[in-house]
Amino acid sequence: MPIPDTQLLPAPPPALLAEVASQCALPVGEKLQPLVAEVHTRFGDALVALLFYGSCLRGGDPGEGLVDLYAIVDDYSSAHPRALLRLANAWLPPNVLLLRAHAADGRILQAKCAVLSLDDLERGTALWFQSYLWGRFAQPVRLIHCRDAQTERRVQAALARAVLTLLERTLPCLEARFDSETLWQQALTLSYGCELRPEAADRPALLVRHDREHYRRLTQAAAPALAGLATVAGETDPYCNRLSAAACRQGRRRWRLRRLQGRLLNVVRLVKASFTFEQGVDYVVWKLQRHLGQPIEVSPRLRRHPLIFGWPLLWRLLRERRLR
Repeated sequence: MPIPDTQLLPAPPPALLAEVASQCALPVGEKLQPLVAEVHTRFGDALVALLFYGSCLRGGDPGEGLVDLYAIVDDYSSAHPRALLRLANAWLPPNVLLLRAHAADGRILQAKCAVLSLDDLERGTALWFQSYLWGRFAQPVRLIHCRDAQTERRVQAALARAVLTLLERTLPCLEARFDSETLWQQALTLSYGCELRPEAADRPALLVRHDREHYRRLTQAAAPALAGLATVAGETDPYCNRLSAAACRQGRRRWRLRRLQGRLLNVVRLVKASFTFEQGVDYVVWKLQRHLGQPIEVSPRLRRHPLIFGWPLLWRLLRERRLR
């Protein structure tokens, strides 16, 4: 089946584009600039946009954790010097690398920088079955670099389509009546459930409460483009689910498939990272320790051969339900 041209994707509602654009344009502070400069040095003219999202965005201090960045590039051939990296990025995007930079106060800033082409960003937020991109980019994002106005419009439209995709695919899993907070909590719960994540069960609720008003405005702006969602006359936040029972059953079945696919792809991405992610073992262990609140011992043989000796650790975390 041919992949539709990204230029033919439907335009999101103007109000939704405006809300996404306002979020993208919020300031991020000077503390992030050393990492931004490092990304520019790394990718040069191949870089067309740079996105900032995740826990450091919510916390406000890039020195307190591992910054989440997405480097949006023209194409993978211009972004990577090695053929293996180009092939891996095209086969199962994104590639991920670890960046470090010195802050003005002497601290070492670190970033997990994912690399994605602009075309894959547009396809992934609107057309992919898996929630890997549209589940992430429906959440608050800052656009901290963009090559030109045309690229900025394409990136903002892709982020708006991520919102539409996530909400449209969440609707079958909702009751007959709900509000925006319930909608987004369910949406993030479903998308998080498609990955192996060391997150607490209440994480989606905390994220939605952190940006409650933004999610309320997103829902209101997206509602006209969602056929199965109806507003309640005379009220601003309650909504009704207009999908048929058959459509809801089909949508829930797709989430079960999506959950299976996403978790399998997570394992494949871990395998890929052992070849493409610089200091990948250190990152995975840091991430697990940060969320689990417990130290994880890394043996020398695990560090040397993660593909061989990482499976017992993964199995133990799954068995103990420390990965959900």
